Amino acid sequence: MATDTTFDVAVIGLGPGGEHLAGELATRGLRVLALDERLVGGECPYYGCIPSKMMLRAADSLSEARRTAELAGSVGEIEPDWSLVARRIRDEATDDWDDQVAVDRLTGKGATVIKARGRIEGPGRVSADGVTYDIERAIVLNTGTAPAVPPIEGLTDVPYWTNRDFMRLERLPSSLIVLGGGAIGCEMAQVAARFGTTTTIVEGSPRLSGRDEPEVSDQLAQVFAEDGIDVRLGAAVQSVRGDDESVTVTLDDGTEVTAERILVATGRSLNIADIGLDAVGVTAERSVPVDERCRVTDGVWAIGDITGHGQFTHVSMYEAAIALRDIAGEDGPPADYRALPHVTFTEPEVAGVGMTEADARKALSRVAVGSTPVPETTRGWIDEFANQGFIKVVSDAERGVLVGATVMGPHAGEVIGWLAVAVHGEVPVDKLRAMIYAYPTIHRGIEVALGNLAED
Repeated sequence: MATDTTFDVAVIGLGPGGEHLAGELATRGLRVLALDERLVGGECPYYGCIPSKMMLRAADSLSEARRTAELAGSVGEIEPDWSLVARRIRDEATDDWDDQVAVDRLTGKGATVIKARGRIEGPGRVSADGVTYDIERAIVLNTGTAPAVPPIEGLTDVPYWTNRDFMRLERLPSSLIVLGGGAIGCEMAQVAARFGTTTTIVEGSPRLSGRDEPEVSDQLAQVFAEDGIDVRLGAAVQSVRGDDESVTVTLDDGTEVTAERILVATGRSLNIADIGLDAVGVTAERSVPVDERCRVTDGVWAIGDITGHGQFTHVSMYEAAIALRDIAGEDGPPADYRALPHVTFTEPEVAGVGMTEADARKALSRVAVGSTPVPETTRGWIDEFANQGFIKVVSDAERGVLVGATVMGPHAGEVIGWLAVAVHGEVPVDKLRAMIYAYPTIHRGIEVALGNLAED
């Protein structure tokens, strides 16, 4: 007989995928226990995707306004006002970082929400806030990530920021050091610079946006230079010192960079320590091992960042749908990550799907590559976009299908969707070349890039 400590399903971690999964299972009539010590909805709506893109939209509008004189005439002096951005994020996006609406949404679907840290205690058992619960059908882990803080001498002694602090800023500093040249670092550096903050990016590797094609780094560096951002690549940080007034970073070549504040954007750490995987005989090192149905072991599933398939909301939601079907006994395809897309929302945007050229050359016997500059597309020329940007396609020349693509330019995140369909569906390159492409559009450049496909 069921009691208030007996449930069909426990979902530990309520980021986008966990929240969705818990709600959907509850609407199917299952008794769902939803556990999270942090905000329901996770990083994305409060500290990630949504507020950061609001910031970027505001920064892009400033940049576009400054171009008006070249295209349409003077509109007067542009005066950035960060308070408008801060108010919109606080009031429209996050409800002042209050998750009551999300909690009510879940409970309204029939789930039991407990704001506490959950842990697996053994097969079919979880604990939270000193109470142990019996779980009869499924335990789902969706514990996500936290900002990674590198072990740099002196860093923890200064008032550093992570993305979570940056999203809550009521004012921007006069100067900023950004540690890390990945997606978060690049996006926030451009936001700050366009609002008038003197900004420096310090990246230990030789490239910005290191997961993308090397051309991306070269062109982003040019864009950032035009924005006034000082980019230091291949610069290892030796130490950090400072106080509430300023922070100084010492690099491995002995040079120093000083700013009012420092933002740490050096990656994310998986929240998998002490969540009880050992209690069900599972060892997790860099990620939680799952099969094509997101199963970890009997009675346990995992979704989202901790599965190691990409720290993106769209991966979490994708895996939530797969786990949902498996737990509910519904049919559906297994996980397939060949056409996993990603987007960095700088201006220009950077988007990729599938393999890079380097990935393909390691994995395939025959590779063909084609590209074209976005400014040479008619739309790029008409709109007088910046001189940076390209469309690059990578094919398995033996099979005649695309295995990857990169788009850097206006609306790259939308254009990559077109290419993701081609990669996922293994559409023959000959068929793609024979299509009709709307004119004048950015995506028409895909036709040119396909025409340029060639093996070395």
